[in-house]
Amino acid sequence: MSRPAGAARALLPLLAALLQAATGAAGEAATCKTGFPEAAYSAVLAPDLHEGQPLLNVRFSSCNGKRKVRYESSEPADFKVDEDGMVYAVRSFPLSPERARFLVFAHDRDTQEKWQVAVSLSPRPPSPEAALQGSPGAEEIVFPRQPAGSDGHLRRQKRDWVIPPINLPENSRGPFPQELVRIRSDRDKNLSLRYSVTGPGADQPPTGIFIINPISGQLSVTKPLDREQIARFHLRAHAVDINGNQVENPIDIVINVIDMNDNRPEFLHQVWNGTVPEGSKPGTYVMTVTAIDADDPNTQNGMLRYRILSQAPSTPSPNMFTINNETGDIITVAAGLDREKVHQYTLIIQATDTEGSPTYGLSNTATAVITVTDVNDNPPEFTAMSFYGEVPENRVDVIVANLTVTDKDQPHTPSWNAVYRISGGDPTGRFAIQTDPNSNDGLVTVVKPIDFETNRMFVLTVAAENQVPLAKGIQHPPQSTATVSVTVIDVNENPYFVPNPKIIRQEEGLHSGTMLTTFTAQDPDRYMQQSIRYTKLSDPANWLRIDPVNGQITTIAVLDRESPHVKNNIYNATFLASDNGIPPMSGTGTLQVYLLDINDNAPQVLPQEAETCETPAPNAINITALDYDIDPNAGPFAFDLPLAPASIKRNWTITRLNGDFAQLNLKIKFLQAGIYDVPIIITDSGNPPRSNSSVLRVKVCQCDSNGDCTDVDRIVGAGLGTGAIVAILLCIIILLVLVLMFVVWMKRRDKERQAKQLLIDPEDDVRDNILKYDEEGGGEEDQDYDLSQLQQPDTVEPDAAKPVGIRRLDERPIHAEPQYPVRSAAPHPGDIGDFINEGLKAADNDPTAPPYDSLLVFDYEGSGSTAGSLSSLNSSSSGGEQDYDYLNDWGPRFKKLADMYGGGDD
Repeated sequence: MSRPAGAARALLPLLAALLQAATGAAGEAATCKTGFPEAAYSAVLAPDLHEGQPLLNVRFSSCNGKRKVRYESSEPADFKVDEDGMVYAVRSFPLSPERARFLVFAHDRDTQEKWQVAVSLSPRPPSPEAALQGSPGAEEIVFPRQPAGSDGHLRRQKRDWVIPPINLPENSRGPFPQELVRIRSDRDKNLSLRYSVTGPGADQPPTGIFIINPISGQLSVTKPLDREQIARFHLRAHAVDINGNQVENPIDIVINVIDMNDNRPEFLHQVWNGTVPEGSKPGTYVMTVTAIDADDPNTQNGMLRYRILSQAPSTPSPNMFTINNETGDIITVAAGLDREKVHQYTLIIQATDTEGSPTYGLSNTATAVITVTDVNDNPPEFTAMSFYGEVPENRVDVIVANLTVTDKDQPHTPSWNAVYRISGGDPTGRFAIQTDPNSNDGLVTVVKPIDFETNRMFVLTVAAENQVPLAKGIQHPPQSTATVSVTVIDVNENPYFVPNPKIIRQEEGLHSGTMLTTFTAQDPDRYMQQSIRYTKLSDPANWLRIDPVNGQITTIAVLDRESPHVKNNIYNATFLASDNGIPPMSGTGTLQVYLLDINDNAPQVLPQEAETCETPAPNAINITALDYDIDPNAGPFAFDLPLAPASIKRNWTITRLNGDFAQLNLKIKFLQAGIYDVPIIITDSGNPPRSNSSVLRVKVCQCDSNGDCTDVDRIVGAGLGTGAIVAILLCIIILLVLVLMFVVWMKRRDKERQAKQLLIDPEDDVRDNILKYDEEGGGEEDQDYDLSQLQQPDTVEPDAAKPVGIRRLDERPIHAEPQYPVRSAAPHPGDIGDFINEGLKAADNDPTAPPYDSLLVFDYEGSGSTAGSLSSLNSSSSGGEQDYDYLNDWGPRFKKLADMYGGGDD
């Protein structure tokens, strides 16, 4: 079955339009750069735009393909951009010049980055071929007739013809949906059928590309296709009745997406780097550049051709290189590459699809940078024939000498880098030569310690050559040689003990002053006259002493194998040997004393406390012995009970179970509950044996049916522990402190009550009484007041008569005297408060009163008084026990008195 010729003719204008749009698009950058690959997009369209009409595709390059981009149009009322970059018309309108330009924005959903590109739409006049773009008569595909069985159901038969695939060009401009074929069953004359398609592009992702009219069976495509995404769609057409029963077997429909030349070649790298040795012959391979094209490689759209557009510099020839137009291999075509003249060439390479057609092909360019590498035509040469250095003995990783060379080749290349080796004078491998990567110098380094007493000087023969051998035809020797003289400097070395550690075996229990051994050190400096002195560095138990001159070690205490400082029968002590060199050096040595055990510890009973029932059954006490000695001075042990007191053997019996354990049982049928101290005699197996009588505290208690002591008996028999006694004592101390604090508080309260009662008692009016305080001041600043101020005012020398410059700083300034109240001759005992308040009020309102202590005259006590200032009166005996804290309750005017007498001991 063939498709109508009219459908083929209808596709010709569409293909021409697509080719024209692809030819007018700008090329993408060869390097992967995120954004729009074109500077601007343009398209020539029909003057009248229809709603939903696809206009053109603005491609966005995200390099890694992981960016989520959202598109927007600057004219959202007229144009919209789908997620695939296809621009659609929002409404139907005629395309006019003022609406022909707008911007498309791309927003990254994650990073909020934004890109934009200009879009230009140009209207074109209608042509006769445009009429062919309508919906031609679609090809009709009829389900093959299937014979029905006697039961009325369809029977499967072998199909005798194959439906040819439908070829649909990519990037079609519509209008959409665009009709492809019509699916029909010849049963539709008798039945009402429903048609559907399944497969990728229909009901499977990507869904909605192909749709079918369920009534007419018209199959249509809804959007432009992209061959680079999906090159072929495989659909299946179905026909069912209105009840959903299948009336025809499904038929396969294959839709091939025809490739259009809509992708430019893209180089894998924008800049290609290659190298070629200088002096290379013509035909030498340099590098390969590669470009790829997303179009179909089996068509001319994906067939690439390469060529060199330019070469810089153009010396010694403008065509030093050529490129294979199919493979991209770059080779040399001319001789004369000289690194000293031109060390680098830059080539512009162009790749064109459609087999390099300059008219229809799309092109892209890249840069090839070819570096002319140096060849090793100059060996390194030492700047001197002899080098000198020195090194202290026993030092490693020390640079002895720097070997300098010159090389005319390109620096920091294998032809320039020098490699040094020692060819003689170092049979034991104590020296090594490393190359400084920056200066190319040879660093002679000591890698093994050198002993001055063995070797005082080395004469090394060294050679230098390049990392790569010399090029062929070079007449120079491949290496250069020189000598290095190294002088070894003698230094003071550490004395060392031999052997270290030193192990001796001694029995424990040696008395103080016993000589153990002699532990001496040797001085490796044979050519220095030095002496060695010894000191003790570590002696955990302080058992040993070393002679500072001869290193003889003696004991200063008894050696005890059971000491916690002895680990695994070995006692470690460290000693220091120091010489008198410059600078003085020292070395340490360890003496290990292996202590042999003697029977110096008697066994003890274990455990020391146990419990049993009042009757012999149902339990017994298992005991063992604890002996700090080791075999053969420990077990087996002998257990026995003493003869006295007689109650021990009368009440108890002991049975030996084995060499280490015994069992203690009640001998009598009943023993009253309580705590009993049972002495047990234990004898070890030492030579001679040692015996010890240790006490086992046994708590006899009432037991339940399981043989366990009851809780009441446990509490009664256990008594009070140390923790409980301490807690009780702390409670008693806290209680006594609280009682003492309460008594002190009550006593203080009584004193306060007595003091208040004394001051407010009318019979003790202080105005008519003279109180003797025993002290008249001393030490206060106001003791220098003029005592005449206490006399009558008329006898006081006026201030104006005083000479200038002798006035005290705390004297009252010269102003008119304020009117202070005068106390009546016979005051009532109760008006003392009113009198004081009036005097204070007058003093507060006195503008001449200074802001510091001064004399305020309230009344006079007669003339001729020689008493000092009242503020100087102090009491240390009569008022020492009085409490004047209540003065704080009298208000701010008595604050001074409260501070003087109510402030505590201060």
